[in-house]
Amino acid sequence: MGKFIITKRVNGENQFNLKAENGEIILTSEGYTTKASCHKGIESVRINSQDDSRYDRRIAVNGKDYFVLKARNGEIIGKSQFYSSKSGMESGITSVKLNAPTAEIIDQTI
Repeated sequence: MGKFIITKRVNGENQFNLKAENGEIILTSEGYTTKASCHKGIESVRINSQDDSRYDRRIAVNGKDYFVLKARNGEIIGKSQFYSSKSGMESGITSVKLNAPTAEIIDQTI
């Protein structure tokens, strides 16, 4: 089972990482000023991760593939790591779809 891990950034904002069963980070959130908004971001990932049209597949300036997950309003709610191939990126998207709906939440800021 995947896990949403909530941590604090250096600037004090909350963020979460979605980790796959193997412990690899498959999605990283934006920064949130409150813990409540961070939890809302997690719920948004749970919902939007199941809709393939919410994934924006991109190529970074270094030529690596990555994706962002967007909410219904078009706002980015999470970003992937960089992948060396399109198939790797597609596997990452599949992993988010599989892990996000049932991932437990672990708050490491407490």
